[in-house]
Amino acid sequence: MPEQAADADDAADSPQRPAESVGPLVEAVFREERGRLLASLAGRFGDLDLAEEVASEAVEAALTHWPSHGVPARPGAWLLTTARRKAVDRLRRDQAYAARLAILQVEADRAGSAPPADAGEDLPDERLQLFFTCAHPALAAEDRGALTLRCLAGLSTPQVARAYLVPSATMAQRIVRAKKKIRQARIPFRVPTADELPERLPGVLQVIYSIFTEGYAASSGPDLQRLELAEEALRLARILRRLLPGQREVAGLLGLMLLIHARRQARTGPGGEPVLLDEQDRRRWDHAMIEEGRHLVVVALTGGPPGLYGVQAAIAALHDEAPDLASTDWPQIVALYDVLLTIAPSPVVALNRAAAVAMRDGAEAGLALLEELAGEPRLRGYPPFAAARADLLCRLGRLPEAAAAYRQALELAGTEPERARLRRRLAQVRASTPDDAPGT
Repeated sequence: MPEQAADADDAADSPQRPAESVGPLVEAVFREERGRLLASLAGRFGDLDLAEEVASEAVEAALTHWPSHGVPARPGAWLLTTARRKAVDRLRRDQAYAARLAILQVEADRAGSAPPADAGEDLPDERLQLFFTCAHPALAAEDRGALTLRCLAGLSTPQVARAYLVPSATMAQRIVRAKKKIRQARIPFRVPTADELPERLPGVLQVIYSIFTEGYAASSGPDLQRLELAEEALRLARILRRLLPGQREVAGLLGLMLLIHARRQARTGPGGEPVLLDEQDRRRWDHAMIEEGRHLVVVALTGGPPGLYGVQAAIAALHDEAPDLASTDWPQIVALYDVLLTIAPSPVVALNRAAAVAMRDGAEAGLALLEELAGEPRLRGYPPFAAARADLLCRLGRLPEAAAAYRQALELAGTEPERARLRRRLAQVRASTPDDAPGT
């Protein structure tokens, strides 16, 4: 078999392992190397479907070959060599692909590309190409995150479907549609040039942050947080940080996610109910993660104008540095939201600024800003807006209005834990409202 000869030297230096011990090892190697393997194969052959199929065949070959011949010193490179050979064999057998293979070879020769790696070569890291392909603006917005989780995070199609709370068949259709678009639109597997990068990088960062946001605060379902999804986003951001170490906004995004994720253990109570920032036990925060995030904030804000994620990370750092809610540097947070509104104005940023103003200047000032935002279409169906308004009305003693706002927030809330919290707050407000109060 070609793949057996490919790693003869590697295998000679490796002790043989019992067959039953090889399966978990192959799974671990494939999990770690899958993104790089797919990126290298897709970049060479220009076909994600082919890349996935031959990568799976290479894993099957490893499960057959490694128990008897030993695990190679560079298992990832062995998988790449085997997958490349299987891809070439398949293309040669398939007349429909014969012309494509010839074109690929001509393009490789013109570019001066080296021949396919042997088993002793380190697995090249071409994941950056795949990041930009999966987040290409030509793809539908709902498909970008799904494709990123499938190809770069290594989740199966059913796992991606669970991440987006859709049926597996629906997600399979989305992924097929995205791959077809890449193929038909001839979306290149390449890193944007230096002049293209400022335009293309925000799309990649937005995809990763959207995945994280769904994990940090689920839009629907039985749980408030989906930690496995947030951690996948963190893993992707760490990969991107290694691949683009000089990009300050990549540092800002990773720092922001670390500073938020550091509070994960304190954000829910024993029954999964949400615990708001002012009630959290800050001793349960991950302080090592906070320190890492703070370091990245410095990187993100040094050497040029502040970026979207760097400013948000600075706000998160101020929250994490404070010993309690009252000691938080609210004037500085408001100032950072002012900067954020100049960089990326949006009703949601304005809502968050209003909440910070309420902490700095009082509930009346914050509520006045919320009332100015009440006509924004994007906030009408946004649960945090109704909940923030209810909380401020409650602080001002306007209990009947607060009850109405809590009812509205309850109708909009997407997760059961959040609905339970709002029901509890609504019951407390009703219990405190005089029977003859207007609106009761």
